[in-house]
Amino acid sequence: MTADILDIVMFAVACIMLLAGFPVAFTLGGVALLFALVGMWLGVFDFGYLNALPSRIFGTMTNEILIAVPLFVFMGTMLERSKVAEELLESMGQLFGSLRGGLGISVTIVGALLAASTGIVGATVVTMGLLSLPTMLRRGYDIPLATGSIAAAGTLGQIIPPSIVLVLLGDVLSNAYQKAQLEQGIFTPDTMSVGDLFAGALLPGLMLVGLYILYQVYRAVVDPESSPAMPPDETLDRAALYRKILRALVPPLVLIISVLGSILGGIATPTEAAAVGAVGALILAGYRQPGSNVSMIVATVSLIAILFLTAFFDLRIARSNIDTAGIIQIAIALIFVAGIIWGVVVSTSRLLRTSVLTEVVRSTARTSSMVFVILIGAAMFSLVFRGLGGDETVQNFLIQDADSWMTYLFGPMAPVVIVMAVMFVLGFFLDFIEITFVVVPIVGPVLLALGFDPVWLGVMMAINLQTSFLTPPFGFALFYLRGVAPDEVRTIQIYRGVIPFVLIQILALIIIGNFPIIATWLPEVIFG
Repeated sequence: MTADILDIVMFAVACIMLLAGFPVAFTLGGVALLFALVGMWLGVFDFGYLNALPSRIFGTMTNEILIAVPLFVFMGTMLERSKVAEELLESMGQLFGSLRGGLGISVTIVGALLAASTGIVGATVVTMGLLSLPTMLRRGYDIPLATGSIAAAGTLGQIIPPSIVLVLLGDVLSNAYQKAQLEQGIFTPDTMSVGDLFAGALLPGLMLVGLYILYQVYRAVVDPESSPAMPPDETLDRAALYRKILRALVPPLVLIISVLGSILGGIATPTEAAAVGAVGALILAGYRQPGSNVSMIVATVSLIAILFLTAFFDLRIARSNIDTAGIIQIAIALIFVAGIIWGVVVSTSRLLRTSVLTEVVRSTARTSSMVFVILIGAAMFSLVFRGLGGDETVQNFLIQDADSWMTYLFGPMAPVVIVMAVMFVLGFFLDFIEITFVVVPIVGPVLLALGFDPVWLGVMMAINLQTSFLTPPFGFALFYLRGVAPDEVRTIQIYRGVIPFVLIQILALIIIGNFPIIATWLPEVIFG
């Protein structure tokens, strides 16, 4: 009984400390250590659990999947500094601006493109808030609609791959999936990779984009005054507009296809694809600096050629037997590698002169170190929580103690509905990283042991975590937008504006919950 009370009190204390504003990593580790000592004093906790902490930290250090985190952060930060978003917003605004609701539609489309190329919510919301919000307000857009559109579009980076959330969630769920199978006596467990989750999240992410656009169209039809069209004389002629759109669209699209295509095509792992994205973002940023771009063009062509060669030929050097054709293929690949190195060196020198690379590296180091320090604190928290019997408490609650009316209403889905509801409420107060590292390792093995598909469950959790950026009072997208919004925009208007989009996300959860094939079809087709 004491252990049962301690694990619940431990979780509650951690939540209270986080709400009080204490640093996440030190809160998780400190609360865990405190309750470990209390548990040892009461004789309900075995200190041997803490002996597993060094091996967990070492496992984190040697986990190749997690290398993708700093690489994707570098990629997103570099693209944000290279003004890709500015060109996309301007071009899409001119393309759709003459339509009623066109600016809102353009914000959603640009948000989706930036999500697939940067995946950094803060940078996307701030950039679109600075560039699009003044224009939308000047054209007479309803303030809640304008702010809600920007905040919601900026959070698409949480669900559309490549996403840092999906990388972290995929790693946590992969471990939970193996743990659930081992506890069932399956000693040759199936695996779920981050690539599976990327493939599973692609269609739901696009569905969410479609639902956002449908809402924009609905508001434009029902309430035309809320989203007026731009005057026709402010748009370019069609030929010039299409050329401008191509210049803005082609570079990020090539990068998106290179990264996602290499993962979904089985050419590269998510970590290797993240490296491709980081190199591509570096070359693209260098291309936008003053000077000759011959080396950048050569590097881009070489990068694409390397991907094609990797798809069709075995380029491994460490082989026991390489025939003449293999030697020729490797030699051609080395020539393309030299072209990539040339472009990277020139791009790096340009970005160093303008201090862009220095800022990007510092930002990447700050973000990555924050993620991994939280991961270490969460590892200690989960160890102590399990040592106090917390996993059994959660299992009993989800399987045995769930209210009968929940089971009556939702049947076998009741445990998932309960977890989704808890995660949704926690999203009002906690960050997605905290929920991923603290809640998911606790509930994941229980749900997966009940037979739920890991990819489907991961997509459901990812969309649920996306709402944590939009739900008041602590939604980070709301803070980012509030920081760059004009003075006439009130905080309550931002809150009102995101409510319809939160409801759309809940609708997306209901749709995917009832039709799991939306999340499971593409991974099954690609990876079998």
